[in-house]
Amino acid sequence: MENNVIYGINGPVITVKGPTEFKMMEMVHVGNENLVGEIIGVTDEFTTVQVYEETTGLKPGDPITGTGNPMNVLLGPGIIDNIFDGIERPLKAIEEESGAFISRGSQVNALDDQKLWNVSLKVKVGDKLSGGEIYATIPETEIIEHRLMVPPALSGEIVEVKPDGEYRLFDTIAILKDELGIEHNLTLCQKWPIRTSRPIEDRLPTTVPLITGQRVMDTMFPVAKGGTAAIPGGFGTGKTMNQHQLAKWCDADIIVYVGCGERGNEMSQVLEEFSELIDPKSGRPMTDRTVLIANTSNMPVAAREASIYTGITLAEYYRDMGYDVAIMADSTSRWAEALREISGRLEEMPAEEGFPAYLPSRLAEFYERAGRVKTLSHDNGSVTIIGAVSPQGSDFSEPVTQNTKRFTRCFWALDKNLAYARHYPAINWMDSYSEYFNDIDPWYNEHLGPEFVEYRTRISALLQEENSLMEIVKLIGSDVLPDDQKLVIEIARIIRVGFLQQNAFHADDTYVPLEKQMKMMGVILHLYDRAKEVIAKEIPISKLLSSGLFDKLNKMKYDIPNTKLEMFDDYIKEIDNKIDEIL
Repeated sequence: MENNVIYGINGPVITVKGPTEFKMMEMVHVGNENLVGEIIGVTDEFTTVQVYEETTGLKPGDPITGTGNPMNVLLGPGIIDNIFDGIERPLKAIEEESGAFISRGSQVNALDDQKLWNVSLKVKVGDKLSGGEIYATIPETEIIEHRLMVPPALSGEIVEVKPDGEYRLFDTIAILKDELGIEHNLTLCQKWPIRTSRPIEDRLPTTVPLITGQRVMDTMFPVAKGGTAAIPGGFGTGKTMNQHQLAKWCDADIIVYVGCGERGNEMSQVLEEFSELIDPKSGRPMTDRTVLIANTSNMPVAAREASIYTGITLAEYYRDMGYDVAIMADSTSRWAEALREISGRLEEMPAEEGFPAYLPSRLAEFYERAGRVKTLSHDNGSVTIIGAVSPQGSDFSEPVTQNTKRFTRCFWALDKNLAYARHYPAINWMDSYSEYFNDIDPWYNEHLGPEFVEYRTRISALLQEENSLMEIVKLIGSDVLPDDQKLVIEIARIIRVGFLQQNAFHADDTYVPLEKQMKMMGVILHLYDRAKEVIAKEIPISKLLSSGLFDKLNKMKYDIPNTKLEMFDDYIKEIDNKIDEIL
């Protein structure tokens, strides 16, 4: 139509006057530079477009052309070990084309369409295939096999198959004829709209823990594979560092890291660290199983809003192949700020703190896409979402944190007092919680024995008791407490310093296997039980403290290597010998 031209420009929001043929959520190209945009409002008077790039230089009268398709991403080999912006434009390829600064209207393909991939076909002529079933595999990196799946809406019979060999992204490697007799070319890639979740066969219960190697998470507040967790914390409390640790060590097959409105230097640190890191499981570079989406705070605000949908769509694509995927969104507060800015430009009615009234439903839409599922190819896969939240001034009562709490079942509350006291990870054991205990405790019982859950319950109880005793100590000092209560405070100090605090730069302490975590708890509780015998005989607690056992347990995380767990038996013998001497 002739009147598909710009009428008004307000930052990333553009209006077109008069009736148009554009559909809601359709992807469009704006202006002479073909900037990427999306239709977000249609009336008979105006059509509203949200532009995902800088709108500087656009003017009324510039053309807008529709694509007929919703905002989508290209899914195929080459996603892993790549860095994209919020709308899946490859930053490495753009840098080669236009230098260090992204040029607008860049027409670089999301994935390299000239690279040859080594394809092994898994079907033959006459095979009946339905949506989601695998027809070929490609070694995408040394450790990840890319499985090409029939697009979910397609099904039919294979009528032609190419031989195994090297093919480019858009080459046809098989032809599928559907029920209506229409032939469809199967290539190495497919497209998918980012705001629509990919279909599955069935949802499975979240009964397997995501093992992170971080003691405070695995033991006290575990998250399940296919679960959701939030890491809220003020500036400087270590949200990004915690997410780096999780990305490095958690036992997911693939990591999708979305830097959403973060500072550019933080994102470049992620890129540098990940390229140097060696994956502990395979001995290969960490980037061999990582996808990075960088949408820094100086990039267009509308693309930030799209970036977490891009990330979750890529995660679902690999989940459908049968992988366990963990997606880190850092940070959803910046994403909510992008929503707020666009909402303000659209002159919508603001809700709490200026955020749009639909903030809770948007957060729910995002977190609902997590889950452990049975895929259309009858395999099991999962997407675990871990979202960082940056409440201003560490105020957890603000809308983004409160609404995130409604949709996540695990809450790792970062505490600035702990962070400033150099206690990392600065997860506050009184404010955090996990609702996955009932789901995953049977797994712990089966793989580690019933002691693990019992130890965790006792350690939580000791920390709770210490918390209430400290209220008294703050008022009248610790000298008035009886020895049995002083003992609780001393043991709780070992739990805090020797167990919950963890050093990311120490070779043995950066990742701790579950068996070692359990033995550490066992030794601490053994000391507590034996020390209670001493107190019961009315022997003063100073005798116990001078034995050196308490200091020794504080350092056991460094002194006992992860491969020599039998050393814990020596510790138990030493505790028994010294306490028998005192008695």
